[in-house]
Amino acid sequence: MSRQFTLRSGALSAEITERAAALRVLRRGERDLVASWPADGPIPCYSGTLLAPWPNRVGGARYSFAGRTHRLPVNEEDRGNALHGLVAEVDWEAVEWSEERDGQGSVRLTHTITPVPGYPFTLALQVLYTLTPEGLTTTLTAENIGREAAPYGAGPHPWLLAGPVVEDYELHVPADRVLLVDDLLLPRSLEEVAATPYDFRTSRVIGATPVDHAFTGLVPDGDGLVRVRVRGPEGGVEIAWEAAAMPWAQVCTGTGLGYAGLAVEPMSCPPDAYNSGTDLIVLQPGDKAEHSWTISPC
Repeated sequence: MSRQFTLRSGALSAEITERAAALRVLRRGERDLVASWPADGPIPCYSGTLLAPWPNRVGGARYSFAGRTHRLPVNEEDRGNALHGLVAEVDWEAVEWSEERDGQGSVRLTHTITPVPGYPFTLALQVLYTLTPEGLTTTLTAENIGREAAPYGAGPHPWLLAGPVVEDYELHVPADRVLLVDDLLLPRSLEEVAATPYDFRTSRVIGATPVDHAFTGLVPDGDGLVRVRVRGPEGGVEIAWEAAAMPWAQVCTGTGLGYAGLAVEPMSCPPDAYNSGTDLIVLQPGDKAEHSWTISPC
């Protein structure tokens, strides 16, 4: 079993695992804010994992970069895609941990992506989880320590909990546009949300409409942060981040998966960005990219 690290701050507690550097538990008192899973069990539905060096999908598990065509392993076999990057199932190494000090807890983990089939690049990753009385902030940093430019994108995969039935949740997504997809869940067209069933700019109950879409045109609050919120019979929870760094958010009701909660995934780029190039980060040797987000009760 991978090592687990408990963080505490006020009424909040969190558990982070070296397996995938995943957020396994986040609670306020006895109330779960994210879907959890057994410490000795497999990670279901990418719950709490980090998605890098790409979030979401690479269509057909192939892409071209710097004049070369690359073929990634297919791990979404029913659709033939490469899903959610290379680090969601590997062990990271904890290099710093404080369960609680001066009112907050923190843990830092590291992992190096080395050349593999389809991704012949080398990136040094580190993630810092910091728990304060306000919420859990995650900061993921990638540095290109190789000799050539590397494509990069990132995001998290928490399943937010506000009660037992996701269809009963009230959802607020401050986004003007939604990416409609084909049968392989690959981009088809970018549309104004007003013309679709996916307009959650004003909070409303999700209901029977299945959602598994990327949103953009994110509108921040007065403090410059975008907030996606869910509310239900057990209370509310939100995830907040800077839209300039992560201009996309995948929202998934998990329809048909049989898993709890609502997945809300801030992303630095949209699905299949390795092929479209949309908001794709290109890390030159020595370059770094940093992304941060905070999950809080609300």
